[in-house]
Amino acid sequence: MRQTLRVATVTAFAMSVVTTLAWAWTGGVEQIGLVPSGDPVMTAMPGASRSAAYRETPPARTAAPPMTLPADPDRADRLRPTVLSAAARPLRPGVPARAASGLGVAAGPRRAVVPGRAASGLGVAAGPRRAVVPGRAASGLGVAAGPRRAVVPARTASGLGVAAGPVRAGGPARTAPARKPCRTGRKLVPTCGVLWGVAPGARTEERGSPALADFERKTGRHQDIYHGYHHGIRQVFPTPQEIAIARQPGRKRILLLNWKPESTTWARIAKGDRRTDEFLDRMARHLRHNFREPFFFAIHHEAEDQVRERAGSGYTARDYAAMFRHVVERLRRHGADHLVTVLVHMAYVPHTTKSWFSDMYPGDDVVDWIGFDTYSYSDPGYGHGDFAELLNRRSARKPGWPGFYNWVRAHHPRKPLMVAEWGVWFSKRNPGHMAEFYREVGRQIGRFPAIKAMVHFETPANRKGQDSSVDSTPAALREYRRLGRLPVFQVVIG
Repeated sequence: MRQTLRVATVTAFAMSVVTTLAWAWTGGVEQIGLVPSGDPVMTAMPGASRSAAYRETPPARTAAPPMTLPADPDRADRLRPTVLSAAARPLRPGVPARAASGLGVAAGPRRAVVPGRAASGLGVAAGPRRAVVPGRAASGLGVAAGPRRAVVPARTASGLGVAAGPVRAGGPARTAPARKPCRTGRKLVPTCGVLWGVAPGARTEERGSPALADFERKTGRHQDIYHGYHHGIRQVFPTPQEIAIARQPGRKRILLLNWKPESTTWARIAKGDRRTDEFLDRMARHLRHNFREPFFFAIHHEAEDQVRERAGSGYTARDYAAMFRHVVERLRRHGADHLVTVLVHMAYVPHTTKSWFSDMYPGDDVVDWIGFDTYSYSDPGYGHGDFAELLNRRSARKPGWPGFYNWVRAHHPRKPLMVAEWGVWFSKRNPGHMAEFYREVGRQIGRFPAIKAMVHFETPANRKGQDSSVDSTPAALREYRRLGRLPVFQVVIG
C-alpha cells in the first residue's frame, strides 16, 4: 500500500512538472509578462509541428520618417540633412521586440503618448512620457525595455538642430548659446560673413556724403564699405569728406579708394617716374598723419582693358604688374603700411582668356585681396542670368574658361575675394529680372565662401546709359532691402 502511494505521489509530481513545462513552452510565460531573455524572439506558427512551429525570426527594424536638421543660414557651406532613426517595430502585435541598435533606448509594445519633459543633462530633449509595463532589459544597454507606443512627430529644439519631444508646460526652456558676431580681422578679412558696401551716386553730381546718405535711407541699412574713385597725381586721399564718412560716430565704415595714376605709362611708373614718386611720398605722409585706419586701396582697376601687348608700349601685362608692385612698395617704405591692397580685374571673358592675363599678377606679397567688377544684364544674351552666372561667367566661344571665381580659387586659393563693383542693368523689356536676381543672391551666396565683400555700383546712367539703381522698381527695392538684412551680410567693423 505504501509502495503504491509512493508511486502515485511521484507520478503526480512528474505530471505537474510536465504540465508546467508545457504551459511555459506554449507561451504561458509571455502571457504574464515574463519574457525569456535572449535573442532572437521565437514566434509560434499555428498548425505547424513542434519542430517547424518555432522559427528564428530576426527583429524587424523600421525607421521613422527622416527629420532634417535646419542649416545655419550664415555659413558658407550647408549642413547635410541628419536623419534620426526610430526604434524597431515589434514582430507581432503584443510581442515585445528588442531595442533598435544604436538608439540607446529599449523598444517595447506600442502605446499611446503622454507628453513628457526633457531629459535632464542629456543635451537632447526626451521623448514623451508614458505608462510603463515591465519588460526585459535591453541587451547591453542597461536600460529596461518599456512598452512600445505610438510615435508623434517631434519638433525641433530652437537653435539646437536636434529633434525634441513634447515639453510639459512650465518646464525649463533650452536656449542656444549666443553666436559670436562676425567682425573684421587682419587685412580687413571678416571672421565670417560678407562685408556690404556701395559706390553711391556714381557718374552723378550727387556724390560722397549726400549720395551715401540717400542710398542708406532708401535701402534701410548702414553700408560697411564706401567706394570712392581718384585719378591723377594732384589730390592726395582720403579727402576730408571721405575721412568723415569713415569716422562717422556710431556708423563706422571702411573706405575702398580706387586710384588710376594717369601721370605716365605703367612702365615708367615702375621704373620710378619722378612726378609719380613725389605724389606717392606726399600720399604716405598724408596717411601717416591724418588717417591711420586700415582701408582698401585699389590701383588702376580693370587694367586689362588697357593692356597693349606690343614691345615698348609701356602698357603690357608685365608693365602693369611692375607698376602695381612699385606703388605698393614705395608707400609701405614711407610708412603707409596700413593700406590693404586690392587687385581689381574687369573679369571680361575675352580678356581673361588671353595668354597674357596671368602676367598681370604682381605677387602675393603686394596683393592682399583680389577683386572683380561684374554686372548682370536683364536683357537676354551675354551676361543674363543669376548670381552664380555673375561670379562664374563663361562663354561658348571659350569653353575652357572655368569662370572668374573658379579661376581665382584654383590659382590664388588663399586670397579673399571682393566683388568690387556689381549691379543689375535694368531693362523695361524685362523689369522683373532685377528683383529676382536679388533673391538669387541670398539663395546662392553660401556656395561661394571665398567672397568676403560685395560693393554695389549705384548709378542711374553709366557711359552707355544703363541704370543699376536698386529702386528701379518697387519690387527690386523691396528685395534689395531684404537682401541687405540677411545675417550673412552683418559684419562688425573694428
